[in-house]
Amino acid sequence: MILDKNSAKKTAELLLQINAIKLSPENPFTWASGWKSPIYCDNRIILSYPKIRNYVREELAKQVEKLYGKPDVIAGVATGAIGVGILVAEALGLPFIYVRPEPKSHGRQNQIEGQLNPGQTVVVIEDLISTGKSSLNAVKALKEAKAEVKGMVAIFSYGFSAAAENFSESGLELHTLSDYAHLIEQASDTHYIKEEQLQTLLQWRENPAEWKTE
Repeated sequence: MILDKNSAKKTAELLLQINAIKLSPENPFTWASGWKSPIYCDNRIILSYPKIRNYVREELAKQVEKLYGKPDVIAGVATGAIGVGILVAEALGLPFIYVRPEPKSHGRQNQIEGQLNPGQTVVVIEDLISTGKSSLNAVKALKEAKAEVKGMVAIFSYGFSAAAENFSESGLELHTLSDYAHLIEQASDTHYIKEEQLQTLLQWRENPAEWKTE
C-alpha cells in the first residue's frame, strides 16, 4: 500500500536518477529465478548517495512513526535491508536487529542478530518486495522468537499479485515508499521512456513469468 502518491513518484524519480532501478525493455535482464525482465532494481546503491539516502531514511522513518508510532525495535532483512534498516533505526532513536534467511551453521547458529526480547514490538524494513517470500520468512523467524511484528515498510515493490496474496495470507501489513505503477507513471511523465517502451513495460507487468521479448 502506498501512503503518499507524491512521495511515491519522488522516490521513483530518485531511484531512476542513480540507476538503483534500471529500465531496459530492448535488452531485458535475467533474474535469479530465470524470469526475463525489462526492469532491474538494486536499492543498495542508495547507500552511496548521501542526499538520496537521507531522503529515503526520513520517508521510511516518517511512515513507520505514522503507521505504528515507535516500536521497540527496527528489524532489517538481510542482506539488502541491513543498511537502510540501520538508518531508519538511527532516525527514530531505536535499537536495530537484522534477520538472516536461515540460521548460521556455526557458532551460536543465530538467525536473528542483535538483542530481541520476547514480547517486544518490531517493525520490519525491506529494500525490495517481489513475491514477498523471503521477507515473510524473516517475519516468521521474529514471531518464533516471540516478537510482536507490527508491520513491514519497504522502499519498492514490483506489485506482483503473488506478493499481495502472500502478505494477505500472513495477515501482515505491507507499505512501500514506491511501486511499479508509480515508477512507470513517473518514467512516462518525465519522458524517461518512449511510448513503445511504455507498452512493453506494461505488458511485462501483466504476466512477468511468461513475458518474452519479440
